[in-house]
Amino acid sequence: MTNSEHTGQRLRSARERAGLTQAEAAVELGVSRPLLIAIEKGTRDATPAELVKLAELYGRPLSEILRPSEPPAAIGARFRTALATTPGAQEIEHSIQELERNADHYLDLLRRSSSSLPGHSPAARPVDGLDTNVAAETLALDERTRLGLGDGPIDRLRETLEIEVGLRVFVLPLPRNISGLFVYLDPLGGCVAVNANHPRERRRWTKAHEYAHFIVNRNKPEITEIPGRKRLSESERFADAFAANFLMPRTGLIRRFNELKRSKAERVTPASLVQLAHSYGVSAQAMTLRLEDLSMIPAGTWDKLKDHDFQPRKAAEQLGIQQQRESIEAFPVHYRSLAVQLYADAEISESQLSQYLDTDIVGARQAYQELTTTSDIGDDGMAQIFDLRGSD
Repeated sequence: MTNSEHTGQRLRSARERAGLTQAEAAVELGVSRPLLIAIEKGTRDATPAELVKLAELYGRPLSEILRPSEPPAAIGARFRTALATTPGAQEIEHSIQELERNADHYLDLLRRSSSSLPGHSPAARPVDGLDTNVAAETLALDERTRLGLGDGPIDRLRETLEIEVGLRVFVLPLPRNISGLFVYLDPLGGCVAVNANHPRERRRWTKAHEYAHFIVNRNKPEITEIPGRKRLSESERFADAFAANFLMPRTGLIRRFNELKRSKAERVTPASLVQLAHSYGVSAQAMTLRLEDLSMIPAGTWDKLKDHDFQPRKAAEQLGIQQQRESIEAFPVHYRSLAVQLYADAEISESQLSQYLDTDIVGARQAYQELTTTSDIGDDGMAQIFDLRGSD
């Protein structure tokens, strides 16, 4: 494919994201619709003035329009079927466009740095016709074994999924009723968008949930809704069962539960549930329901706690449990590292770094410092900073 065809594809994608028809864009540009079509097909080069005007019209940087590479497949078109049955589709479409733009940025960083993607993706594992709970537990344990995670809590879930598994995890503002998006793109592999507005525990659950979709049916884009009273589909039930088994594996959970129970003189209290949930990085609700499923506490325990206005966060504060922090950076750690290294190597400008990181100049400088600072202490007692630019 020629550069003209790449530019044409990018112009068409930018126009569609801007919500303009070919006729409307042609009028704004002052050309005929057939001429605009020829530009988008790559059979007629746009003049420099036309490129500048179109970039302004579409609200996209000119450097993005002129990238000498094919843009990622139109993610929006792949989500069309899922959007047809999801409330608030227009708001979700904006988030999908943002995911598409981030995927394009990632591909450009890889091109500029001549780097390869991290991770060793699992083989696809269809589960059609199998018992949902059995298949979910088997697959979750297989993945834990493959990744060498044992049967305990996972401390750095996002990094594990990004670096070891090869999922590209973006944390983006999504509509309140949407916890995550999943789509598979040939150049990047599995891409996940997690709702930045949700609590840490929900974000962790969403990552594990979308991981299940990646393994089982990666060619089908997914929009994960907060179910409420809506009955879950079979694929969503499977993904939730996988998340429960991956985050809280049976053997390790039983062992820790019994240890905690013995330390409390065989009494299981709401405080016990909060402590256990904290250690696994899940919500008290998720932990309680998991223990109910394993018949370790009476069925209906969570409903009774709700009836008594049980508030897990207040309970955690009273127990002195500090809320754990997990990265809410919008971009994968590998993505951010590539951008910072390119800047350190003078391959991109500070302005371009801020564009890749979707921040201002001050934010870009802060990101550079964060990613070049180590927790080691130097001879002067100060935190050490890596000089990625090297010495002359």
